[in-house]
Amino acid sequence: MRTMKYIGAHTSSAGGVENAVAEAVRIGGNALALFTRNQKSWVSKPLDPKNIAAFKEALQKADIQPKHVLPHDSYLINLGNPTEEGLQKSRAAFLDEMQRAEQLGLTLVNFHPGSHLNQISPEACLDLIAESVNLALSQTTTAVAVIENTAGQGTNLGYDFAHLARIIAGINDKSRVGVCIDTCHTFAAGYDLSTEAGYEETFQQFDRVVGFNYLRGIHLNDSKKGAGSHVDRHESIGQGMLGEAFFGRLMRDPRFDDMPIILETPNEELWPEEIRYLRSLCCQ
Repeated sequence: MRTMKYIGAHTSSAGGVENAVAEAVRIGGNALALFTRNQKSWVSKPLDPKNIAAFKEALQKADIQPKHVLPHDSYLINLGNPTEEGLQKSRAAFLDEMQRAEQLGLTLVNFHPGSHLNQISPEACLDLIAESVNLALSQTTTAVAVIENTAGQGTNLGYDFAHLARIIAGINDKSRVGVCIDTCHTFAAGYDLSTEAGYEETFQQFDRVVGFNYLRGIHLNDSKKGAGSHVDRHESIGQGMLGEAFFGRLMRDPRFDDMPIILETPNEELWPEEIRYLRSLCCQ
């Protein structure tokens, strides 16, 4: 069965957000991820109207739809931060991310859920994340907050599908929350995607606990470390522990059609080759 996949990578927006689109086209992508602001600082200068116009024009010329663009928020943000200062800074920065996406005509904003820092319970942290998302949604109109599952390093939450479900349960407007599955994170969290049986069980469990109706994107990465390691170390496609058969299964799976499938693999020089390889798997 032939499926339609939208594949790209997290490309650089240095010099202007429109440059991320140009890079996506260069590597053969029909989807992309990008940072819409400096992800290493809490506050960034506003988007220039010229860059906004250039970005929208570049997408149109590349025939890339806004729903196939998955901007990633700053790694500084922790929407479950137990400290008042950290929480307020995170909430302000996340709102800025959501507003930027809307300015660019995009519908999705990908974020890592948050960390309890051993100062509050995981449950309290998950509820705080939901509250933080609700605040951002109440001050924006269309952008969807997309929760990325994690490997579970340190005090990071989101490695268990039940964590994602609890956050979603706390969101007032369910039409504006979604999930991004990172394949390296999923595997490292203990969901063994490397076998056919493990693949089927993992996604059946995801559907039972969260629901495929919430899935908005995929970060497609191989893993340097084994299943259940809780170590977030991405590897190039087919060079890690997931195994080549896994990528064939996912690329032929119609459940992952019509959503951004984004590479965050470590060797950017391999991206064009990886995209070609993944496309070849769709038809086998």
